[in-house]
Amino acid sequence: MSHKEDNEGKTSSHRTELYTNIPQTCMPIVYHPDYNITFMGLEKLHPFDAGKWGKVIHFLKEEEFITDGSIVEAREATEEDLLVVHTKRYLNRLKWSLVVATITEIPPLLFLPNFLVQRKVLRPLRTQTGGTIMAGKLAVDRGWAINVGGGFHHCSGDRGGGFCAYADITLAIKFLFERVEGISRATIIDLDAHQGNGHERDFLDDRRVFIMDMYNRYIYPGDGYAKRAIKRKVELDWGTEDSEYLQKVELHSEGALNEVRPDIIIYNAGTDILDGDPLGGLSISPQGIVKRDEIVFRAARQRGVPILMVTSGGYQKKTARIIADSILNLHRQGLIGGEALEGEGSSSLVTSMMCPSGSAGSKFTAV
Repeated sequence: MSHKEDNEGKTSSHRTELYTNIPQTCMPIVYHPDYNITFMGLEKLHPFDAGKWGKVIHFLKEEEFITDGSIVEAREATEEDLLVVHTKRYLNRLKWSLVVATITEIPPLLFLPNFLVQRKVLRPLRTQTGGTIMAGKLAVDRGWAINVGGGFHHCSGDRGGGFCAYADITLAIKFLFERVEGISRATIIDLDAHQGNGHERDFLDDRRVFIMDMYNRYIYPGDGYAKRAIKRKVELDWGTEDSEYLQKVELHSEGALNEVRPDIIIYNAGTDILDGDPLGGLSISPQGIVKRDEIVFRAARQRGVPILMVTSGGYQKKTARIIADSILNLHRQGLIGGEALEGEGSSSLVTSMMCPSGSAGSKFTAV
């Protein structure tokens, strides 16, 4: 793929560190230890497991699928990067601890100085957001990519909510549209248990983006305005189980990709559909989640469309193991890995970044 970044006509494109070329020796799995939120136990006041991303990496290392040196180290999205989608007014509002406490649903944050909130809460979310943007380019270059974090699908350009402070899905798509030749249509397949109202609001009038959203109809956010952006809407009932769920995933994923052939698929693979999740209200087994991801990746591969996966919501301690098991299954099925890299080839830019050699029904709503 050739890049638009240096074209004189693309005056809106700023200089970014997020599209630095990645060596072919790196697997297109993006992560950074800074993803994980730990600060005086305050992260435990929300049901979200704020350390699940590191646990996924730990399990993948245990299975000898990855090493620190074989995955891509995420970089933090800068303010300039964020301004591609977010308004200056919204980013300024995040400088108030009360606003961040409301978005993340961790009330004690409002009593902390904002410099601590920035460092301990928002910087991890900005790093995950940078990871999603990086993974978008990697998916185009390699045919697939996984950001072990991200999927903040309740955040739009001018407002956050449901633990989502930055609109990483919208940003990844806008970066691709602005900077990568041949990327002019995107499909979002959002299979988190909650409606993805953030990216829906951002792309409400954008015909380049096709949105499929399958979610529990009875839970947060219930955003009727945003639903107008959904081209293929699948509303589920409480307690939906594997058989019905997987049938609908296959039917509608295939249908969405047959209706419009995109240049990139963004797959929001929330695990809050798991049986027993305190917020999702569905009853999908761990095996059902693994099969769901396989169905979506297979549909993408059969069509030769690059796919970017983000992990989004999931509110039980065992979700990290399930995400790792799903990634391992995708590899066993030949849907990711060396064989899946062929076809797209590497970028023409000179390599300037190496893989890291060291570290790489509730009052709550959702990611």
